[in-house]
Amino acid sequence: MTTPGMNRREALKRLAAASIAVPFAFRAHAAAPSETLYHASFGAAGMAGADLGSITASPHVKLVAVADVDLRNTADLVKRFPGIHVYQDWRELLDKEKKLDSVNVSTPDFMHAPITMRAMQRGLHVYTQKPLTQTVYEARQLTKAAKEKGLVTQMGIQIHSHPVHKAVVATIQDGAIGKVKEVHSWSGKHWGDKAPRPDRTDPIPQGLNWDAWLGVAAERPFIAGYYHPGEWRKRLDFGTGTFGDMGCHILDPVFGSLALTAPTSVRSVGGAPNADSWGLDSQVRYIFPSTAYTAETLTLHWYDGDKRPPTEVKALIGERPLSDQGSIYIGEKGVLYSPYIDAPVLLPADKFTDYKRPTPGGDDHYLQFVEACRGNGKTSAPFSYAGPMTESILLGTLATRFPMTTLDWNAADMKVTNVAEANAFVRKRYRAGWEVEGL
Repeated sequence: MTTPGMNRREALKRLAAASIAVPFAFRAHAAAPSETLYHASFGAAGMAGADLGSITASPHVKLVAVADVDLRNTADLVKRFPGIHVYQDWRELLDKEKKLDSVNVSTPDFMHAPITMRAMQRGLHVYTQKPLTQTVYEARQLTKAAKEKGLVTQMGIQIHSHPVHKAVVATIQDGAIGKVKEVHSWSGKHWGDKAPRPDRTDPIPQGLNWDAWLGVAAERPFIAGYYHPGEWRKRLDFGTGTFGDMGCHILDPVFGSLALTAPTSVRSVGGAPNADSWGLDSQVRYIFPSTAYTAETLTLHWYDGDKRPPTEVKALIGERPLSDQGSIYIGEKGVLYSPYIDAPVLLPADKFTDYKRPTPGGDDHYLQFVEACRGNGKTSAPFSYAGPMTESILLGTLATRFPMTTLDWNAADMKVTNVAEANAFVRKRYRAGWEVEGL
């Protein structure tokens, strides 16, 4: 369980420790496992450092190369992994490193798709951080490429493999609260900005290749503290705001437990972005078609920043304080309250005193990927699952550009059918010289 005031980094550290402590087993495919997986990392610090550290915890992984646009991030890594090759341009790594089996892509959101696609075109297995991509079109294309090439893929939603996540999925699918009619999910993060972009140009720090950092995005001046290293999440051209950042974590058990497909419509009634940055206090409503675990349709509400579910919904969990992040599932026979990275609660409590709760075990999300690459078992968040989920979440971020407007969505055609101008944001153009085939 998390404790009050615990931040996401602390929670994920505890999550990782708990997952590693849980034994797990894999069934081998017909092919014998390779003894050593030759691996490269795109990104060297922050979440990238955590990712490659967890992947290389396996004795079967050898880190041979890393690409990071900021050489200040690589100094400690070179000490930890003597002999690794360091690049600032990810394209150069993929061109020169011929002996690779797998990679992790742990860069800012806008570079996930181009690097992942190029890696898959090389025939490499890929672990890509959430959100899988920055646009709906990119998610569709990565999902298609992974299937065509038969590669091992995993999106970095570590909570997916944790016992508390699995307990939510198992309890919903066990029918404890009956068919689900409505879900309310939220995050208290504030990855947005109402202020305009500063009108200035700052010196580029030594060791930072600003052109490579921009990658597929349009050229612009460097502004200290505005993009790099972490503020890019707030910016339209580089991140996906709070919704894209945390939606892939918090809505993962919603999609998994309810087997949701693509929504038929989405509507934003919250904060809208300005010319440069994502908005604050999003409120987005989806309508999904029915599945085996939902009523005739499923209404999903998302809130972030300072927004939360309405009073009548919060009343369903009684006097409990609402967690900073989580979901409330409203079913025909009861309610499931799911605080983020904490045990789910069935309500009203007296109705479930005799209910035998599922208690699934956990896996290590990273080592699950490593073993799948070696021919042992499968990943639980492959692009075939993560891609469609990412599409739906990014459709919600797109909707925030059109507040108070219901967007009707045709998933097969990848098209908003009633607001033509919305389709300009389904796909984006890459900067000349940085194009990637298939995107």
